[in-house]
Amino acid sequence: MQLNSLLASQFTLPSIPKVVALLLSELEREEPDLKKITLLISTDPALTTRLLQLSNSGFFQLSQRIHSVSESLALVGLGHVRTMVTASATSASMKAVPGINLQHYWNYSLDVAKVSRSLAGVVQQHQQAAFTAGLIHLMGELAMRIAMPADMATLDADVPALDPRRAMAECRAFGYSYAQVGAGLARKWLFPLPIVEALEHQDAPFDQDAYEPLAGVIHLAAWRARAKDARMNQRQMAVSFPGAVGEVLALDIDMVLQQDPIDWTLQNRR
Repeated sequence: MQLNSLLASQFTLPSIPKVVALLLSELEREEPDLKKITLLISTDPALTTRLLQLSNSGFFQLSQRIHSVSESLALVGLGHVRTMVTASATSASMKAVPGINLQHYWNYSLDVAKVSRSLAGVVQQHQQAAFTAGLIHLMGELAMRIAMPADMATLDADVPALDPRRAMAECRAFGYSYAQVGAGLARKWLFPLPIVEALEHQDAPFDQDAYEPLAGVIHLAAWRARAKDARMNQRQMAVSFPGAVGEVLALDIDMVLQQDPIDWTLQNRR
């Protein structure tokens, strides 16, 4: 499938059933807790994506200016949120995505978002934008799997979904990767430019003179989350650390591992 055709496809990203249920319960209260609603939506890549899509639309006349769930909620109001969450509950919340374990994907995405936010603080970048970009950085992968499941299944036999070589394998097979798909969707939905560029350049942040610091932040955060996922030991982490990216941002491996610590003793949450 050509990239333009894929970006024009209609699909719905699946939400986390537990998050949807908790949100519906909270929204039914006489006085919903806005902080709790913000925290819940911020754990769900699909709901975050839909909310930013709405808040950056022409309807609110703030296109490309809303970076986060908290900014979006201050703009759209709980009525729109209730409609969005109800639609998620009745449509795609339970939908499977071929070739990917959704619970694993959700946990991994949240890990990347948390580390991205922390690293962005160290390098003086927009922390809310970093969290959002980290949370939705694999949005393009889900879109590709929904739109072209057979082609993606063929590729899975050689390179699994979260393998660091995945983007390169997708480029060889299709001429684009999940990074370009995610960026294309974010651009179509009028997301802020730093988020669009972070998604687009996340796998090769500073190649070809492209310089978007958030892309480097997402790259390092994804490396760390994948290292945790693979249960790498210290030697494996040292060998695989993307030092060239870290050097541009003045972040060494110890600094990356010290930010927003992840419990490395946890079992893989699949």
